[in-house]
Amino acid sequence: MNRISIVIPMFDEARHIARTLAAAREAAAQAGLACELVVVDNGSHDQGPALARALGARVLRLPGLSIGALRNRGTASSQGEWLAFLDADVEVPAHWLVHLLRLHHEQRGDVFALACDTPSTAPWYAQAWQRRTWRSGALQAQERWLTSQNLLMRRCWFERVGGFDERLSTGEDKDFTWRLTQAGARLTSVRAPAVVHWGFEGRWGEWLGKELWRQGGHLRLLRQHAPSLRLWRFPLLALGAGACDLAALLTLVSGQPAPTLALLAVGALPALALGIRQSLRQRDALLTLQLCGLHWLRLRVAAGAVLLSLCNRYPRRPARG
Repeated sequence: MNRISIVIPMFDEARHIARTLAAAREAAAQAGLACELVVVDNGSHDQGPALARALGARVLRLPGLSIGALRNRGTASSQGEWLAFLDADVEVPAHWLVHLLRLHHEQRGDVFALACDTPSTAPWYAQAWQRRTWRSGALQAQERWLTSQNLLMRRCWFERVGGFDERLSTGEDKDFTWRLTQAGARLTSVRAPAVVHWGFEGRWGEWLGKELWRQGGHLRLLRQHAPSLRLWRFPLLALGAGACDLAALLTLVSGQPAPTLALLAVGALPALALGIRQSLRQRDALLTLQLCGLHWLRLRVAAGAVLLSLCNRYPRRPARG
């Protein structure tokens, strides 16, 4: 029987870890795989580690490490021919592994990730933000990078690229999967079925804080790779939008309302373009409006994060899955 090692980094996830582990074990059983559950705890203060042990997971307690280091340590301690990474607040569907292993057998890819959805209890902004990642059209699509909320691959691919970059506090999944692409792996995103993200942002402050943290690691990611327009595109858009807002404020103070309105309109164009592009195929006018507003906020947060990073003031947050 083939064996799969499922590595789950965790920090204070007692609310979700039992659901995550139970779903992963059931999916492995349906696929006929021997399952090794490895939870890498980053110093939780709640009952998450005890719950994980009670459900048969091996728990490694390694506080103070980056998210990439947690995944690397969990992988190093595991034995499976197949390797999966899950976030601690993600629930996989029962046929997760059956479906993806069939796609692998049909040579549809080497590294796989399912689309992610939020439960109906999530606030509108969390649901809209997750829906921006949904793809229309084909059920499978080839990608240049994937997120690490859920990843499946043979161990040989992980070893070929040397695992995750432990120097990155965020963006480590983009870096890891880009290197997989450069090594020749075919990255496949699967639109359905979807995993459910139970750790959605329940408050505006949490959403803004997470975006500040995510964007704070962007400069480090840029430094790890050769210059490319794809990497620089979003931070440049964010800085441009922030510069337009600052110029609009200066013109308003100087008593020139016409240039103020023009500059505010120009600064809103990137958010408008992103919102329309990500919602166009879903044909949902309300979603378009929601995403435009969320992108407007995100661009301003990103501009602040980039400026903080330039001053070596990176937003801090415990590494968690």
